[in-house]
Amino acid sequence: MTEQRTYPEGVTSWVDSEQGDVDAAADFYSGLFGWTFDEATPPGVPFRYLIARLDGQDVGGLGGPATPAAEGAGGGGGDAARWHTYVAVDDAEAATGRVKAAGGAVVQPPTVAGEGGRSVIVRDPQGLEVRLWEARGRLGSQVTNVPGAWNFSDLHTDEPAAAQQFYARAFGWEFADVGFATMIRVPGYGDHLAATTDPGIHERQSGAKVPPGFADAIGWVVPVAPDAEPGWHVTFTVAERDAAADQVVRLGGSVVRTGDSDWTRTAVVRDPQGALFTVSQFLG
Repeated sequence: MTEQRTYPEGVTSWVDSEQGDVDAAADFYSGLFGWTFDEATPPGVPFRYLIARLDGQDVGGLGGPATPAAEGAGGGGGDAARWHTYVAVDDAEAATGRVKAAGGAVVQPPTVAGEGGRSVIVRDPQGLEVRLWEARGRLGSQVTNVPGAWNFSDLHTDEPAAAQQFYARAFGWEFADVGFATMIRVPGYGDHLAATTDPGIHERQSGAKVPPGFADAIGWVVPVAPDAEPGWHVTFTVAERDAAADQVVRLGGSVVRTGDSDWTRTAVVRDPQGALFTVSQFLG
């Protein structure tokens, strides 16, 4: 049996999306990324949660009301649809205390999510929401950085210094300015991967073009784009950016903007219910 991927405290470990119409969202993401879905909530409850799977491995989640929301209430492009990022914690209460001590606020205290674990919703001092996950049965995303899977979650903020101070205190993150963006690192994460599911990570990321400490990277701090809102932003890997963007449109979504760098070709897109995310083609 393949070893399950685990996430040390402080590492972003899971992504999910709230949607007004869960079945419609599942159809969209199945068509875009090839995901299949397992029901994680029992019948008869007012809320549904689906585990998205890629090639049989957990990749993220979709949640929403058991009865689809009305048009304009998140079910047809409303503001409710969005992607969320979770940070792994060993103890939800202790992590919540650190968040408050660092100047953040608790929106939802530690809450049991079945046998999977416990979740917490917090806001940083700038009011940006991030979620915490104390894993039990569900350890986090089991496949990443391949086409159709989660790549990174990035913090888009116009107050980078204040944000870095908070996240360093709350989660022990370190930050490195590498020119085009600021890298978020969890010290020792690369060693954890090398000892568990990715034994070749240090050799693979030792090239001259790779920023020092990249094996420990969990995301980036980047400026807020024009006409965009600050917040945590989710990126998924795709094999080919233009084909993925075209598929988004065919499935009822829209393309917000595209971008190219020395390493990636990206498109910021919205799903049919309004959730914003990025698809990214790696050029290496």
